[in-house]
Amino acid sequence: MEPTRSDDARHVRETTTAVTLESATARVDQLVPELQRHNRLYHQLGAPEIDDRTYDLLLLELRLLEERFPALRRADSPTQRVGGAAVNGLVAFPHERPMLSLANAFDAQDLRDFEQKRDDRGTLRGGLVYLLGKSGAALAETLSYVVEPKLDGLALELIYEQGRLVAAGSRGDGSVGEDVTHTISTVRNVPLTLRSPFPERLSVRGEVLYPIEGFLHMNTCREARGEKPFENPRNAAAGTVRQLDPSVAADRPLAFYAHSLGWVDGGETPDTETAALEHFEAWGFETTRLERSVTGIDAVVAAIEALGAKRAGLPFEIDGAVVKLDDIALQGRVESTSHHPRWAIAYKYPAERVRTVLDGVGWSVGRSGVITPVAHLAPVKVGGVTVSRATLHNVSFIEDLGLRVGATVEIYRAGDVIPKVDAVVDDGLLAMRQPPEWPASCPACEASVRWEETEDKRSERTVKVLFCTNRVSCPAQLKRAVQHFASRTAMDIEGLGSKLVDQLVTEGLVGRLSDLYRLEQAQLSGLDRMGDKSAANLVAALQRSCEQPLGRVLFALGIRQVGETTARDLAAHYGSFEALMAADAVSLEAVPDVGPIVAASVLAAFEAPDFLAELEQLRALGVRFPEQAVVERAVPDAASATPIQGKTFVITGTLPGMKRSAAKAMILEAGGKVTGSVSKRTDYLLAGADAGSKLTKAQALGVPVIDEGALQTMLGDMESP
Repeated sequence: MEPTRSDDARHVRETTTAVTLESATARVDQLVPELQRHNRLYHQLGAPEIDDRTYDLLLLELRLLEERFPALRRADSPTQRVGGAAVNGLVAFPHERPMLSLANAFDAQDLRDFEQKRDDRGTLRGGLVYLLGKSGAALAETLSYVVEPKLDGLALELIYEQGRLVAAGSRGDGSVGEDVTHTISTVRNVPLTLRSPFPERLSVRGEVLYPIEGFLHMNTCREARGEKPFENPRNAAAGTVRQLDPSVAADRPLAFYAHSLGWVDGGETPDTETAALEHFEAWGFETTRLERSVTGIDAVVAAIEALGAKRAGLPFEIDGAVVKLDDIALQGRVESTSHHPRWAIAYKYPAERVRTVLDGVGWSVGRSGVITPVAHLAPVKVGGVTVSRATLHNVSFIEDLGLRVGATVEIYRAGDVIPKVDAVVDDGLLAMRQPPEWPASCPACEASVRWEETEDKRSERTVKVLFCTNRVSCPAQLKRAVQHFASRTAMDIEGLGSKLVDQLVTEGLVGRLSDLYRLEQAQLSGLDRMGDKSAANLVAALQRSCEQPLGRVLFALGIRQVGETTARDLAAHYGSFEALMAADAVSLEAVPDVGPIVAASVLAAFEAPDFLAELEQLRALGVRFPEQAVVERAVPDAASATPIQGKTFVITGTLPGMKRSAAKAMILEAGGKVTGSVSKRTDYLLAGADAGSKLTKAQALGVPVIDEGALQTMLGDMESP
């Protein structure tokens, strides 16, 4: 069969129409591996050999041949990657063998204790050598290990039967995860069929993630379409895998790396972790190729240090290294606890800190008029990402840090995500450099500024903050206010991203929130990257948003000090917008957790003529401000008290069986509150895996820490008669 001319779709259709079965068979056998190779070059290696149009025409040719001769459609064909129909919801995925977490090591001594733990008298009391000795295992003089990167992705288990992918599930709580077969089958480097020879049944475990290059490119494309960019690769990967529509995952550059064997039925089981890695590649899986087989714990420490030195230049994000006993038979001798295997441990790297120069300080204006300092840095790579900007929080933070323009600063990415300035390096010339100058006017509209002292929730102390005094026509405040108004937890206006908001404000189509509901399809379709269909969809989304419940509308209005939870509380307490507007300070402060500061802010909003005029405009244009049932706020007596009602929760880490948003919704529905930071007023910290600094702070303050199971028990207690 004649190869396709890459610039002519008509030629592709004509050629495939005239082809015989024999030549079609030969061509399909050429196209499938060729397209698989190009997928790997593009998505995993970032080194494409052909342009998108050429690839799309090759894929079109394969699809047309398969449609004409259905018997030629192979299970591993790239045409099968687009996935099937969307599922109605994610269902449970029981693991035949538990997917356990790993115990953590933070320094070389932790690693040495993992192998041999001794008491104060030097007697061996724990570790691998001790456990293996108790089991009666015959040991070599030194143990062999595999050291591999701890990938910062979503843990998965893939099940193959007769060499074909039949199921895929997330780790969940280790015993039961979520069935995500419909999305994982679209991931380009997940084998749909294994290369032979393979066992009858097989479980392969690994991580699905976004390589850094693909993640950045995807975010660039999202911003160009006016969509909000994803904040970090790990959360984006987890969200993509859990999509109900597989076509969403099919369009995104996810990658899967195999690292562990779950179980084997009807076939030979590798006897070492090293051999398992070789089997993975023989079957068609990708591994990181960074795994190292070493002998002795000193070599383990050296391998971890060497991997850490490469961390910034890796194509994907890692947050540590995993150490495994190489001999699988010996692994079985020491077995596992209910939480983690005793034959493996995860070493956690500290947040990478690098030095760069502060070129200057810029100023960003938020929707409430707060003017926030932003560090302009000489570009530097931190954890594989180039950083040139970092928040400086407020003026007090700059003063406390002793920050000066031209100084060398130390930065890191908090949680390997958000760039932070951590320290100023005194190079002997620091005192000669000038501190940043505070703006005398708003950098967005040149209006006058004012100073205020307010409580900083991050540091829990009073700090100095700058505000723009122009609440009416400051374009920066307006853009942020519109973005907030349209956000998912507020009016949830799909399609109204930051790029489009910028256009609407810049073009003068939106000068206040109510102008959104005056937009017409003809106006929108004339904007950049907005066709008739996109314009029609946005108008429909605006109309749907008019029906949002009262709590969401209150939050969307952007009243200072009124966050999502407070807005929900006010709506539940008063039941209608009219009742809230009629409230006085005494009534407002009677609402649990509102207090005098929030009450004063609400009253100030309802006394502002511009705000009241905007409310009338929104009503006139269709926003309903619907009434809702009033929740009884009296303190319940002992007979009706519940474990959650009136309690304040903070949620952190990755929960095994639900999203944090779902846990938050359940707590709110049960009468509790959810806040973003731990304080003495926090009643419970709901902590999942990788809880981080919030867990540390809760433990220091004596705040009770609960897991997902404890929350479910509390919710169950509420449902009991």
